Amino acid sequence: MLLLCGGQSGEHAVSLMSARSVLTALPAERFEVTPLVIDQAGRWLGDADTARVLGGGPMDSAGETVSSSIQPHQVVGYDVVFPLLHGPHGEDGTVQGLLTLSGAAFVGSGVLGSAASMDKVMTKQVLASVGVPQVNYRLLTRRAWQGQPDAAQAQADALGYPLFVKPANMGSSVGISRVTAPDELHSALTLAFSLDRRVILEAGAGGKPRELEVGVLGNDSPIASPVGELRFDALFYDYETKYTEGLATMHIPAPLSAGVAERVRELALRAYAALDCAGLARIDFFYVEETGELYLNEVNTMPGFTATSMYPKLWEAAGLSYSELVTRLIELAQEER
Repeated sequence: MLLLCGGQSGEHAVSLMSARSVLTALPAERFEVTPLVIDQAGRWLGDADTARVLGGGPMDSAGETVSSSIQPHQVVGYDVVFPLLHGPHGEDGTVQGLLTLSGAAFVGSGVLGSAASMDKVMTKQVLASVGVPQVNYRLLTRRAWQGQPDAAQAQADALGYPLFVKPANMGSSVGISRVTAPDELHSALTLAFSLDRRVILEAGAGGKPRELEVGVLGNDSPIASPVGELRFDALFYDYETKYTEGLATMHIPAPLSAGVAERVRELALRAYAALDCAGLARIDFFYVEETGELYLNEVNTMPGFTATSMYPKLWEAAGLSYSELVTRLIELAQEER
């Protein structure tokens, strides 16, 4: 089995931590694993540099000399590939297309499910067609904004404040801004458009909604985990809160009524099927407790996968250990789909 990790996105370090956890958890008697790090410049490292990086050596950067690297087509020949990559150039269908052409079985969603789930606008359009509730939003393109900034302002005003500005294709809260007044919009759009040519404006879900997460596991007959909840003091789940130890806490199972928990699980499975996901996904929701409203926030087809990440913890609460979960994902990759 080939374990791909690292990658060019802002979640490079998270991917490496996840890979170390997976390598430790895989039963050595069942799996022969070859790890391969993709550095932040997009180079596929050879055995020596991969071992150095995963062993805690210095991180690669665009200016650093690499002693051993390979070409992507050289990975052909593995029975199973675990593309433990997050964000652009990893979770967006690009690597999945390469692996499909190689003929290898691989963990996670295929090209369609990966691309549709990564692109926030496409996700919203697909889920609207199957009745999954979401907050109101508007799509902006860089060229349209540059040509008609007043029109962008008008769309933001129509949504109301506070609102959120997000790059359409970016993970891990990168480039997201909470905008509370019209004079904050320009800087938020400047940041988001520096990362993507397409940006979405999202209405707030009302006050500070509760943030719920559920794990889905399976191919054409998926199952949903218990529902978990993230709690934090920040105004929203930004990059600093997500990756600074102690700023957010997980509560599994989330303290919810049975009816709300079941509704979250049902909506997660509906979204998973509509987006043609496979293997795994973590699906996140906003819950406005005062009104009982649920809104799907986003779908992550390759969520963080350290032993303490939310996705493995959700399945641990369901009775599936980390090692059993990783093994099950590899088995799902080998199923005919």
